[in-house]
Amino acid sequence: MSNIPQWSCEKFAAETFSSAPVPGGGGVAALVGSIGAALAGMVCNLTAGKKRYAQYEEDIARIVAKARKLMDELMAQIDRDAENFYPLSKCYGLPSSTEEEKAVKEEKMQAALKVAVTAPIEIVRLAYEAILLHEELAVKGSKLAVSDVGCGVLCLKAAMQCGWLNVMINLKSIHDAEFIAGVEKELKPILETGEKLADEIYANVAAQLAY
Repeated sequence: MSNIPQWSCEKFAAETFSSAPVPGGGGVAALVGSIGAALAGMVCNLTAGKKRYAQYEEDIARIVAKARKLMDELMAQIDRDAENFYPLSKCYGLPSSTEEEKAVKEEKMQAALKVAVTAPIEIVRLAYEAILLHEELAVKGSKLAVSDVGCGVLCLKAAMQCGWLNVMINLKSIHDAEFIAGVEKELKPILETGEKLADEIYANVAAQLAY
């Protein structure tokens, strides 16, 4: 598997455009989320050391460290999503002429689906965490970069929602009701809270930029 995060922007877009199975929605969600976290880091770096924001210096230092961690973790999900999809893609080609073959194929499919869903689940979690950073930065970050807070939170909302869509498409084919219930119990509240918070942060930023 290629180290997709090392690709150029042009190659990533071209491969996504093509009929290649990866990167797809999951990889795009991870990349967009990573960029959203990167914008949090940018705002921090434009704020650090400024006298006007001296009272937030410790907070900014904490946020920039967390933003870097989330940026890297989200970027890592691009390859993880591609690698986890590979076993599932192989399952579709398994023979299914006899009942025995169908049973084997179904068993392997179910296991592969549970693997395939792990990266999108993590993307939702990580994007939500990064949205929380922008919530602080809307107040504590440099006003010269507040538009970047708004852009970052929009990226992260999109990443979170795209991640969830990629969770859903896998859950739809999984027969383990307990597994599905566990994923939904964790992620649905995160998604609901994250979407609401992202909208509030965007509205806050827009109000600050109103002229």
